Amino acid sequence: MGFPGTWMTESGSVLYRVVPKCACSTIGQIMYFSDHGRFYDGDIHDATSGIHKWALEASQPKIEAAVRSRAVFAFTCVRNPYARILSSFFDKICGIQRNGRRYRGNLVPLIMQKYGVEVEGDFDQIASFRRFLLFVRDTIRWRRPMEPDIHWSAMSGHVSTFIVNGGTYDHIFFTEKFDEGMQVVLDHIKTKHKVNLKKIPKFNESEGHGPKRLHPVEDYFDDLSMHLMWEIYKRDFQLFRYDFENPGNKMPKGPVDLDEVHAKLGD
Repeated sequence: MGFPGTWMTESGSVLYRVVPKCACSTIGQIMYFSDHGRFYDGDIHDATSGIHKWALEASQPKIEAAVRSRAVFAFTCVRNPYARILSSFFDKICGIQRNGRRYRGNLVPLIMQKYGVEVEGDFDQIASFRRFLLFVRDTIRWRRPMEPDIHWSAMSGHVSTFIVNGGTYDHIFFTEKFDEGMQVVLDHIKTKHKVNLKKIPKFNESEGHGPKRLHPVEDYFDDLSMHLMWEIYKRDFQLFRYDFENPGNKMPKGPVDLDEVHAKLGD
């Protein structure tokens, strides 16, 4: 299976397992900058040179050798599951994508028809989001009406593939404490160009795709929605120390225990 979703700097200084909706655009651009002294002109997800990606066939042997050697610092970044699923909804379901179309062609019409989700005009964001969450649960639990999408499948699933196939994480940090967590990475690696995180813009490639969120996070989650969140993302809440009981608390309750993550996701 290899190491899907894994990126590495061209210089081989650092490995990163991408977790969608967890500051991956900013992290990718920092990696690119650390090698080239400039940012990639465009969405880093579109880059096919200047950075190694598992999706690029020529990069695979280099990434695999780096992972197997255990000599290259490897990390990933996670996010509060409540905020992450809301971001997926507003970006991927409500928003128009870079190509000027709806995400995944017939996906949005499908969930509008089958789940009563509305995405246009002055729609009820809370009601539509809760219906979308039912759809997400169905894709993850029963893989219908479609396979789960990478943007709302559990973070632990993304993180685990790297471990199961023989990788070891040296660091896992939180989107909510981004500068602090990313600085740990930079302190452990040698870069061609010095990175000053205070001067790095946040590359939010999904910003502006969809309507603005009108309510605080906690307003979108009633008892049923929270029940569904636990059903879908129980492992994410537990392993990455996020507060399930209070959707309004975006901050983790403690640091990630790397030994626990490797033990529980390495099966």
